[in-house]
Amino acid sequence: MTGTSTTKGQVYAQNESYGLRTGVLGPVETLAQSVSAMAPSTSASLTIPLVFALAGNATWFVYLLATGAMLLVGFCVSRFAKLSASPGSLYSYTADTLPPAFGVAAAWGLLLAYLATGASVAGGALYYATVLCQQFFHWAPPSIPTLFVVCLIAGFIAYRDVKLSAEVMLWIEAASVSLIVIVLVLLPVHIGLQIDTSQFRLQGISIKGLGPALVLSIFSFAGFESATTLGGEAREPLKTIPRAVLQCALLAGVFFMLCAYSEVVGFRGASTALGDTTSPLHLLAAKAGVSPLGVAIDCGAFISMFACVLACSTAAARVLLRMAHDRLLPAAFERTNERHKTPGTAITLSTALMFAATAGFALRGATGSTMYDLLGSLSVFGFLTAYALVAVALPFARRAIGRHSHVLAAVSALTVAIVVLIAIFDLSSAADTVHARIPYLYVVYIAAGLGWYGVRRAMRANH
Repeated sequence: MTGTSTTKGQVYAQNESYGLRTGVLGPVETLAQSVSAMAPSTSASLTIPLVFALAGNATWFVYLLATGAMLLVGFCVSRFAKLSASPGSLYSYTADTLPPAFGVAAAWGLLLAYLATGASVAGGALYYATVLCQQFFHWAPPSIPTLFVVCLIAGFIAYRDVKLSAEVMLWIEAASVSLIVIVLVLLPVHIGLQIDTSQFRLQGISIKGLGPALVLSIFSFAGFESATTLGGEAREPLKTIPRAVLQCALLAGVFFMLCAYSEVVGFRGASTALGDTTSPLHLLAAKAGVSPLGVAIDCGAFISMFACVLACSTAAARVLLRMAHDRLLPAAFERTNERHKTPGTAITLSTALMFAATAGFALRGATGSTMYDLLGSLSVFGFLTAYALVAVALPFARRAIGRHSHVLAAVSALTVAIVVLIAIFDLSSAADTVHARIPYLYVVYIAAGLGWYGVRRAMRANH
């Protein structure tokens, strides 16, 4: 490993700061990175209705399965995070353990995952900006300028100060999630406490729809591991980062299941079906007798999506930095600003690519919700690639330091099997030709990344 010792009986210990400001983020700020990258309030507003359209009364159950799968992934990631801390996160774990080609695949997959997720939620921010402007002003904001402002502000904060960006993300997500929880608590008080037996019995579900629904629910968790990208900046990273990863997966799972159950109950007898609504929590707030909170939640969803763009910019930039350090990319992306100690060039590229992707969709007339859907679907493949490779690498890393465990190897094998199964569900769940092309685009992208690695390696060999 770069800057590490792999002597038997020792743990890996990252020694390089990569020019970042070390030890500046505490446990809560580190957790905020993972929470913001997931944007939980976004899933409560946009993703759960999509899952319900496929899973119906089993929506909460699908999220239970997704929580179990992500806890397994989180366990593997946390075991690695106890051994090593660096800005490359899952890429570093894989590259420092498996043959180079696997590390390269993890690097490009993870980079695409963060960039596509950031672009996806930028589209979501456009969607909610349109909802709010039409609600208050009966006017739709222009797409490209709105996307530009969202990406520009996110990039500026990420460049200015990692601690500032973590604190901004923390307060945005805390406020947004708190508003949602208040509505969910007040809802049974207003309509009466009831046990929805049809949900617990999984009444009327279609087994065929559970696979695609599970894939959608996994996107709700995408980015929960992104605290690992702060390995160079977190205080006591070998303790705070593993804890943040597992806490994020568990807390998010409980939150999503609560939202799924409550939203399904709240829409019983409503004139609009949950799967067809554009703002489910707004309608639930009205049903709970707190309509003003519905407007606040819509505003919170918009701001939460901005926080997710910020989180993904932060994470993608640090992956770019580590890739440049390992000569997968030009050295310019490795440089950090002397004053702010942030990778300015990498942040600029990250936010520029997010804007370019969404602007391309906008020029073709796509809505914010379409951007959220398609770019989010693409990002899942990047995350699944990185998750699977980390699970594969973990037993080898433990063996290298003399800490092999048959139980841990079994958990890793189970994690790989589940991630592969989710990928198969994803491949088989394409409902139209556009979604069906996404896996092939991803394969071409990874092949191009491996080809680029081969070219740069040959050029270094010739010199």
